[in-house]
Formats: sequence, C-alpha cells, structure tokens
Amino acid sequence: MWAAVAWLVTHVWAVIMLGAVAVVAATWFVNQNRQRQAWNRVQQQALRYELPQLDALGHRDFEYAVRDLMRRDGCTDARQIGGAGDNGADVLATDPQGRTWVIQCKHRKAGDRGSAVGTPDLQRVNGTARQLYGADIVLVITNGRFSNRCAPLAQQLHMHLADRRMLAAWAAGSRPLWELLPRIPTPRSGN
Repeated sequence: MWAAVAWLVTHVWAVIMLGAVAVVAATWFVNQNRQRQAWNRVQQQALRYELPQLDALGHRDFEYAVRDLMRRDGCTDARQIGGAGDNGADVLATDPQGRTWVIQCKHRKAGDRGSAVGTPDLQRVNGTARQLYGADIVLVITNGRFSNRCAPLAQQLHMHLADRRMLAAWAAGSRPLWELLPRIPTPRSGN
C-alpha cells in the first residue's frame, strides 16, 4: 500500500489525468441519457393512431396502444395489466392531476361492424375498479360500439365510455382524454 501511495505522490499528473477522463466520461454519459429521455418524450408526444391501425391490432396490442396514448398525455405511470386475473382492468394510470384511471379495453376485429360491447362488460369493471384499484375514473374504451343499454348504466355507475368516434378523436389528435370526455371528476384536493 505504501508503494502505491508513493507512486501516486510522485506521479500526480496521472491522478489528475484519470480524474479528468472520469469527469469527461461522466459528463458524456449524463448528456447522452438526457438526450435519450428528451427524444423519448418527443416520440411519445408525437404518438398518433388512425382507426385502421387500431382495428388491425390484436386485443393485447390494443391495450398497449391505450397505455401508450395515456403516457403520451402525461400519465407517466400508465401500465398494461390486462390478462388472466386482471379483475376487469386492462390499463391503470394516474393523470397529471392525480386522478387514478382504470380502463377496460374492448377491441373488436370488425370495428363498429362487430358485436357491441354490452352491459356485462361495464358491470365487471365497475365491480372492481374502485374497490381494488382506487379508481377516480372508470373507463371502458372500444374501437367498436356500445349497446343502447350501456350509456344509461354507465351514467348510473359514474363510469365513462369511449366509443369508436371518441377513440378516433383521442388517438389521432393531441388533446388528452380527460379534455374530451364529459363530466370528468375534478382533481383530488392537494394536487
């Protein structure tokens, strides 16, 4: 150890050079990371889907598309959780105002020509969204259509529906979903 200390004392220039190289490398790394994060934000903000793209997706990919659109709109924690045992939720997110969203995605291969989303789908997600996930906003979204009985039930249950038209406006536009849907609850106090 004494030999190493003695060498370092007689070769101070080497220590200075190693320190300078470390500072340059750390600065480069931090700069690259910032640029990568900025580029990811730009890509997310530019995310747009047209209905034919969404129609062509499978159900799971449709869930990921909804997740990505929520992220585009500022829900940095948006995640896809759909699958076996999802308790009626496919996407969970917290919007920039602090509201918790529980989203059930209903993809129809034939779009609005396919079968309508019915009230059992609304009942399923309503039964768990607030109790299990603490939802402030419960949403069922589809690239298709809802049966005539869905709108009155959704209103009674304080749920939101986004049909093909609403999905098209949201996915191809730049406004967040909470600006497009009617009667969204106000943000939680303290946010």
